[in-house]
Amino acid sequence: MQASKSGFQSHPGYRRMFAPDQLTIGIFLPLRFYTGQMEALKDQAEVVQLIDELNFAAVWVRDVPLYDPGFQDAGQLFDPFAYLSYLAAKTRHVALATGSAIFTLRHPIDLAKSALSIDVLSGGRLVMGIASGDRPVEFPAYGMNADERGERFREAVAFFRELIRQRHPSIHSSLGQVSGVELLPRPTAGDIPLIVTGSSRQSLDWIAEQGDGWLTYPEATADHSGPKRLAQKISTWRDKIVGGAFKPHMTNEWIDLVDDPDHPRTPLRGGFILRTGRKGLIQLLEEWQVAGVNHAALGIQFSSRPPVEIIQELAEYVLPHFPTHPGPSPLYSNW
Repeated sequence: MQASKSGFQSHPGYRRMFAPDQLTIGIFLPLRFYTGQMEALKDQAEVVQLIDELNFAAVWVRDVPLYDPGFQDAGQLFDPFAYLSYLAAKTRHVALATGSAIFTLRHPIDLAKSALSIDVLSGGRLVMGIASGDRPVEFPAYGMNADERGERFREAVAFFRELIRQRHPSIHSSLGQVSGVELLPRPTAGDIPLIVTGSSRQSLDWIAEQGDGWLTYPEATADHSGPKRLAQKISTWRDKIVGGAFKPHMTNEWIDLVDDPDHPRTPLRGGFILRTGRKGLIQLLEEWQVAGVNHAALGIQFSSRPPVEIIQELAEYVLPHFPTHPGPSPLYSNW
């Protein structure tokens, strides 16, 4: 596979996470599932510092503006951009990723201002998963028509990119008109990676052309059939990338990592969670790597063991098989 032709070769976060034919590991937040009490997040930032010190590739945060109990997932509760700023100040190397920022619900100027702020404050460690949104309650709350989110997503991406890439942008969009101004601060590495999540109501051709990468659900993870289907999906997408340039693929799984290393890969809650020992997890990650996955984001919020115990086991036994890429060091961030 050809090396990337993108402008991300000097981007610390992107280079830490992605390289052709290789897979790295990130951790999805929260580390404990929210059940009504903020105590679930107690000491989480300290564990994120440990994740950074143990050299995981990335930490991921969700974007959930409104908690819908029917959806049974409140994310990590905090605004993703405010929380990543907080974590940027507590970490030094780990990539900071959104999984995923809902581009339909915020104006692209606000998205770009928040993204650039974290980018510069963290020394270039921000990688943005982006999506069109899938929670029905959010669209009427924002005064939007959910059926129009595909078109708005495309417009927001174009608007955002123009603000990020051009020092003096000239934008004429249904979302706003911009001329004669500059958005500050400027990106540390010239651009911010935008990783499209799922379809985001776009065609595969659009994702291959416009996305800087693709984040999809993993298919089944308890046996070989899921990775095989995933491999076909990734191959079909990569065949559409002009010039065969490298663009990374990511997937994720919620795991219940048990202390028995030989525990077989066992689906729970209809496959929503994977219970496994570390040997089964390593096997799954190897299958993903063969399938063309370049980064695996693991969520441990449903695990029965303490987060620190799981993080340490992953670092000792799993991470050596899928090491984080050295890449360029984070740029100046002593603000």
